[in-house]
Amino acid sequence: MHQGSGNPRRAMFVTIRRLLAALALALATGGERPAAGQGGKPPAGPVRIDPSDEFFSKGLIPHLRIRLAKEAEQSLRAEPRKYVECTLIEDGKTSYEGVRVKLKGAAGSFRPLDSLPALTLNIAKGKPEFHGLDKFHLNNSVQDESYMAELLASQLCRQAGLPAARASHARVWLNDRDLGFYGLKEGFDEEFLARNFPAAAAKGNLYDGGFLLDIDSDLERDEGEGPDDKADLKALLAACREGDPARRWTLIGERLDVDSFLNLVALELMMGHWDGYAQNKNNYRIFFRGDTKKAVFFPHGMDQMFGDPNYPVFNVPGTIVSTAVLQNPQWSAKYRQRVRELLPLFAPERLHARVDAAQQRIRPVLAAMSPERSRHVDDRIRDFRNLLNDRQRNIRGQLPPEPVAFGKQGWATLEGWEPNPEGDAKLEKQKVAGRPLLVLETGPSKNCVASFRVKVRLGRGHYRLEGKVRTVNVKGINDTKGSGAGLRLAGADRQNANKAVGTGDWQVLSYPFSVTEDQRDVELVAELRSTGGGAVFDESSMRLVRVK
Repeated sequence: MHQGSGNPRRAMFVTIRRLLAALALALATGGERPAAGQGGKPPAGPVRIDPSDEFFSKGLIPHLRIRLAKEAEQSLRAEPRKYVECTLIEDGKTSYEGVRVKLKGAAGSFRPLDSLPALTLNIAKGKPEFHGLDKFHLNNSVQDESYMAELLASQLCRQAGLPAARASHARVWLNDRDLGFYGLKEGFDEEFLARNFPAAAAKGNLYDGGFLLDIDSDLERDEGEGPDDKADLKALLAACREGDPARRWTLIGERLDVDSFLNLVALELMMGHWDGYAQNKNNYRIFFRGDTKKAVFFPHGMDQMFGDPNYPVFNVPGTIVSTAVLQNPQWSAKYRQRVRELLPLFAPERLHARVDAAQQRIRPVLAAMSPERSRHVDDRIRDFRNLLNDRQRNIRGQLPPEPVAFGKQGWATLEGWEPNPEGDAKLEKQKVAGRPLLVLETGPSKNCVASFRVKVRLGRGHYRLEGKVRTVNVKGINDTKGSGAGLRLAGADRQNANKAVGTGDWQVLSYPFSVTEDQRDVELVAELRSTGGGAVFDESSMRLVRVK
């Protein structure tokens, strides 16, 4: 220890927390490292200012009354997908003219008019818009009682640079019938394209993916000029089915915005969107830009997200475009890198902050409906938040190891250590005076076998794992794996000399091993096996040496 730290060694004998306080002075290095990246590009839009920006950024929750004549009601019962005229009244004072409405939804969310219908509203051109929107949807949220999934997914997509419809909420009445609380989402139309693309790009063909239809189907064109011959869709399909791999990659690159598509697949699978394009050829739009003529996929129907915290991210999806793209080794590697870049967006504290902010906005509206309704939604939001807790960690655990890049000096630093808790031991990543530390502390059960781990990919050869550790009152346990603080490979035993027990200053631990295969994925372990005390590994000292 450096002098002048106020005798921190005595404090270190008490708890691992006080050890960290002492290290704050002992390890002063003159500043923090640069913060990690945010995990995404700047949002693709909007590219121009309009009233919809304020509406969605503030999360406004309008009270909407939809007035239908009896003839219009009968028409929607008979032909629910056919538009009829209606009157839309906002907050009891603003009336919109030239409004048409129809029912929406697929197998899971469609409800008839006399039940809890999901609705699409479209305002005629030239008429006053609804907060800058010509077209928007009112979703009944029958598949998401938390009302959070679509909102959170939309925010994540846009922060990651993927064009996605913005979302909010509304209180809805149909004639004199109170439908209750709804999700509100902007529609995919020429206004959406203008908000998310430069003028030259926004003039292109926009297709509705339909229900369980891939690009080899006769998709409906929603926007576009010129003959509706599906020539762009057919060209993309032909590129994906080209037999010669080299020519296939060239043709796909000419007809598809590959980076944007990899972004879509990564986000869909990271959010557990099992009913999106990548996994189920469903809930998507495909837009061919007017300038480059390349296809851009938009996510849609994101009301069943994060349902499985263990949802796989690296299973090759079975749709036409995703299969063709991910068969390309370079694009597959780029996909893995994109998942890594997006990981910070899925930190539990970030996701919870978004959900908490939305919950504070909707709670007064729900409470005004009824206290029981408000409590019910609060419970469903709590359930949804719980699903978010382990998603980032699970995705990180699915990441395939990357080959270790050794420098000219023959060693590589090891970052990305993740906690592997066992029992009631306490594991924590800390930064003290800019230096990253891996902290392990024995729990009340006095049976600590916890560790931090990182996966790497290595070729044939001899290696040595090294790292600095400091211990406080460590009482080692003896078993086949090792004793006290130490280093090893997962599934292997430690060497007797590779241990740190008692109370000690920084020391270097070393663990040699060999790889006999041409290529092997290994998991490196920094652990504490003890009945008392704690240890701190200096993460910046953890390195892998290639032994000649």
